[in-house]
Amino acid sequence: MYEDNRDYRQETEENKEAQEGWNRQDGYGSQWYSQGQEPQYNRMSMSHIPPEPEKRPRKQRPLAAKVAGITAAALLFGTVAGGTMFGVNTAGEYLRAQYGPREQEQASLATVETQKAQEATQPTGTQTTVMPALQTDVSSIVEAAMPSVVAITNTMVLEQRSWFGSSQRYEIPSSGSGIIVGQNEDELLIVTNNHVVADSKELTVTFIDETSITAAIKGTDSMNDLAVIAVPVSEVSSDTMAAIKVATLGDSDELKVGQGVIAIGNALGYGQSVTVGYVSAKDREVRTQDETIQNLLQTDAAINPGNSGGALLNMRGEVIGINSAKYSSTEVEGMGYAIPVSKVQDIINDLMNRKTRVEIEESRQGYLGIQGTNIDDTTAAMYGMPRGVYVYKIVDGGAAAASDLREKDIITKFDGQAIRSMADLQKMLTYYEGDSTVDLTVQSLENGEYVERTVKITLGFRPKEEN
Repeated sequence: MYEDNRDYRQETEENKEAQEGWNRQDGYGSQWYSQGQEPQYNRMSMSHIPPEPEKRPRKQRPLAAKVAGITAAALLFGTVAGGTMFGVNTAGEYLRAQYGPREQEQASLATVETQKAQEATQPTGTQTTVMPALQTDVSSIVEAAMPSVVAITNTMVLEQRSWFGSSQRYEIPSSGSGIIVGQNEDELLIVTNNHVVADSKELTVTFIDETSITAAIKGTDSMNDLAVIAVPVSEVSSDTMAAIKVATLGDSDELKVGQGVIAIGNALGYGQSVTVGYVSAKDREVRTQDETIQNLLQTDAAINPGNSGGALLNMRGEVIGINSAKYSSTEVEGMGYAIPVSKVQDIINDLMNRKTRVEIEESRQGYLGIQGTNIDDTTAAMYGMPRGVYVYKIVDGGAAAASDLREKDIITKFDGQAIRSMADLQKMLTYYEGDSTVDLTVQSLENGEYVERTVKITLGFRPKEEN
């Protein structure tokens, strides 16, 4: 054992500094010795744990260098990623162009799939048609149709009686709209509502270029609330003629509930304006305050006072209705009405071919010599009588007394134009001079039934005491 210790000591002397370092750090039974003493070693007490490496402080990198490194890494990553995505997209486009369906084929496939899905939800035997939604931009349609629409200003004469029996007349301005529907050698022909021109003293038409010209009544039909007025072509400048055009009339019978419509008119007298909506109903029976009943188009496009006589267009820009604010109500919203064009096309054509009315001086106006009362819709329905003017007295010595007109006859037309009231009849007489001959269409009661007949009558002159 001593030899072993000696050998161990000899080896240790060769690396004395290292051994002394180990003994100093050994805390598990190593014995310290002084000079001249033999150290006692115990192999079991020796530690084989190597010394901890010396920790040296790390050098700190500047912040700018760190930022530069991060930025460089980000740029490198972005470049690699962008290149990869470009390659993938390029390859995808190439493969789709080579082997995928064309755009038209894709659209056709999508349409077929949509139709199949819709057909699956429909009952057998029905067909489904995909219709485009209402256009949100109708400016092109309006721009094309606006030159055909005019504003109408009417100076109306209103007569009121006082408590003492005397009567007074007032001039009241009103406004409406019209549609240019034709032109002959001498006149531009404009259709509007009868109530727009009724009781008028003076009519003025304003075109799209703001030019205003005096118009005259061509013909009226109070039963259908229609009128045609005329403007002399000789008074229309070449610039105005270039700015306006005749409207295109469509087929209102082809309309379907839910289709889009556009209303154009002189709303509230402020000038032409546009509203848009849908066809809400067809053949809607509407009754007015004067008991007139008509079957009209109903729309949720706003129809306001001043819109009367204006155009209701379909999405092709064709006139399919003549707006009428007369049938609107302040009690509800979203319910406007228009006269369907196809239902009154023959009436419009007839009115366009009539002789233009020019009011005659009062002293020369024609005179019938009757006393009558109105048969409105309520009375007509209650007693089974035609609508018109009931003749309850024929004045002796008057024009009617010299004709085949009888008391209890009901006058329904004067010179071919519908008569609904005494006001209509009196207004017609202002356009006819005394001594002129006209045809009256009357309903006569024979054997308990009303029979239509025609009575020719030569008009007289108004008595001087009535002038």
